[in-house]
Amino acid sequence: MKSRRDLLKTVGAGMLLKLIPVGAYAADLVKFVDVRLWPADEYTRVTLEHAGAIKYKHFLIENPWRMVIDLLDLRLDSTLKELTSRLHPDDPYVQQIRVAQYDANTVRLVFDLKAEVKPEIFTIDPIAEYKNRFVVDFYPKKSVDPLLSLLDKSEDPAMREDEISRALRLAESETKGTDKSDKPEKPAVDKSSKTEVAKAQPNAPVEKKPSIEMKRMVTVAIDPGHGGEDPGAVGKGGTYEKNVVLAISKRLKAEIDKIPGMRAMLTRNGDFFVPLNTRVQKARSVNADLFVSVHADAFIRPTAGGSSVYVLSERGASSTAAKWIANKENASDLIGGVNIKGTDSQLAKVLLDLSTTAQINDSLKLGDAVLGNLGKVNRLHKPKVEQAGFAVLKAPDIPSILIETAFISNPEEEKKLANPAHQQELAEAIAQGIAKYFAKNPPVARTPLT
Repeated sequence: MKSRRDLLKTVGAGMLLKLIPVGAYAADLVKFVDVRLWPADEYTRVTLEHAGAIKYKHFLIENPWRMVIDLLDLRLDSTLKELTSRLHPDDPYVQQIRVAQYDANTVRLVFDLKAEVKPEIFTIDPIAEYKNRFVVDFYPKKSVDPLLSLLDKSEDPAMREDEISRALRLAESETKGTDKSDKPEKPAVDKSSKTEVAKAQPNAPVEKKPSIEMKRMVTVAIDPGHGGEDPGAVGKGGTYEKNVVLAISKRLKAEIDKIPGMRAMLTRNGDFFVPLNTRVQKARSVNADLFVSVHADAFIRPTAGGSSVYVLSERGASSTAAKWIANKENASDLIGGVNIKGTDSQLAKVLLDLSTTAQINDSLKLGDAVLGNLGKVNRLHKPKVEQAGFAVLKAPDIPSILIETAFISNPEEEKKLANPAHQQELAEAIAQGIAKYFAKNPPVARTPLT
C-alpha cells in the first residue's frame, strides 16, 4: 500500500494537468509547425516551432523535480501532442513529458526531470527556413568539468623525446618528400646499423631531424561545425553537413589520440547545438594548443569543389568566396539559436575581436601543413590557405584553422563525404598535417594539465 506521502505526490502530479473538455476556447493565435528534442550530455533542448507570438509562464517544482510551462491563449493541437513521442529513452535530463489543455485558454507542458536542472527559456525570431521558435534548454545544475573527457589519456611527465620523435616519424618522412603509403615505416635502428648506413653512403648529408621537447600533453580542440537546430549545408542527396563533420571529427580525434603525448577533445560529441563563443571557450578551458574547426560547406555553384583551409584575417577576406563562406558560418548562432537576452552587448555580437598577429601567423603555418596533406586525398579548391573573418577562429592565444573538407553542394563530393572510407582518409590527412606542424613548431612550455 502506498504511503500517504507517495499518494499526495501522485495526486499532486495529476493535478498539474487538468483535462478540459472541448468547448469554447480562446482564439488560436499560434499555429505550431514542428516540435523537436535534442538530448545531449551537456544539455537537452526542446524546440517548438510556430507561426505567431507566444505568451507563457513557467515554474519549477521539487520532490520530484518537474518543470511546468503554461502556453497562454491557445489550444492543444496535433503537433504539440507529438512532443511526448519525441522524448529519447536515454535523455540524460528529462524522464517524461506530459501535454494537456489545462483550461480554456492554456496548454500546460510538464517535464518530469531526472535531476535538478538550470532551465533557460527564450524565443528566436524567424530566420532562414525556420519560423518563430520557443526554446527550452535543460542544463545540469553543476556543469561537467571539460577536462574529464581528456582524463582517459593520462599525462606522462617522464615522456622521452625519442618517443615523440617516433610518434612524429610520418611527419619527418613527409618533410623529406616521402609518403607512408609509398614506403613502409623504418624500424628503430641501433648504433651498428647506423654505422653500416654510413659505410654504404659515406657522402650522404646528415639531415637534422625535427625534434620536440614534450613535458606535457599536447591538446587539440576539434570543433565539428553546426549541430542540433543548425544542420549546416545540405547536399542534394539529403546529406547533412552536421552529421558528416561529426563523423570526420570523431575519426580525427581517434587518430590524434593514437599519437603519444597528444590528446584531442571535441566541442560536441553528438547532434546538439553549440554557440560559436562556447566552442572557443571550451578550447580555452582545456588549454588547447590548437583549434581545428571541421566543415563541409556549400556554395552557390554546384560545380564548386575541393578542400580548403581558412584562418582568421584582420584586414578582410582573401577572396569573395572566402568572405561569402565566412558570413554563412558566422550566421550559425542565429540559426542554431542562442539566448542573448540579458547578456553583454559585445557577447551578442558573438565574440570580441581579440585576435593577434602572432596567432594568425601560427595559424597560417598550421593551415599550410594541413592543406598540403589534404591535397593527397582530395583535390584542393585553392592552392593556398585563405583568410576571412570567421568568428569561431578568434581565440587570441590558440592557433586556429577552419577546414572545409569538401563542398557538400557538389553531388560527387557529397557521395565521397558520406563514405566512411573517405572520412577516414580525410581524418588521417588532417592528423598527419597536425603532426607535421608540431614537428616544426614545438608547443610552448606551460604548467601541465591533468
